[in-house]
Amino acid sequence: MMSLEFMPVVQAESEHNPPVNGSYFARVNPEDGRCRLEKYSEKHHDFGCALLANLFASEGQPGKVIEVKAKRRTGQLNFVTCMRQTLEEHYGNKPIGMGGTFIVQKGNVKAHIMPAEFSPCPLTSDEQVNKWLNFYEMKAPLVCLLVFVSRDPGFDLRLEHTHFFSRHGEGGHYHYDTTPDTVEYLGYFTPAHFLYRIDQPKETHSFGRD
Repeated sequence: MMSLEFMPVVQAESEHNPPVNGSYFARVNPEDGRCRLEKYSEKHHDFGCALLANLFASEGQPGKVIEVKAKRRTGQLNFVTCMRQTLEEHYGNKPIGMGGTFIVQKGNVKAHIMPAEFSPCPLTSDEQVNKWLNFYEMKAPLVCLLVFVSRDPGFDLRLEHTHFFSRHGEGGHYHYDTTPDTVEYLGYFTPAHFLYRIDQPKETHSFGRD
């Protein structure tokens, strides 16, 4: 199975609307080692989730959302971690899950895309994972899909996960912005009502970011 970064944008079938799959995926172009962003199509029907996925689902009904605007990063934490830790400080032991979309309107970000082939041996440290991944600097505007939980209630969760796509052919896994003086973010988020953990592994490792 080929490894890649997936950005799921799916509208489920309803009584009045057909299903719509507007997803994207990014992979490493074997010809030049650069990002290759593609839109999902039926020719890629054999996709599976081989490692993990953090997904946010909603009914898509009108309602209140949380709008966040930010620019000029002054600290070391990225945009998502700042929001997650703020909620953790406020709510303490009560886990708060959030999902939504934000746009990197200006600036560049550090991103990664997994190699086409999975590692033949286990990666048991951050150093090993980082040597295996392909890292890039990508430019705005970028449409980012995020899920985060303020703290782990004991499910061995990845606390935050953000993938992004664009109209200029760049996409991948968001790490942080690389242009703190000029970066600008605009996001819309909503809290989750339920948290589901599927197929929790018996033995877990917290290394890596994807």
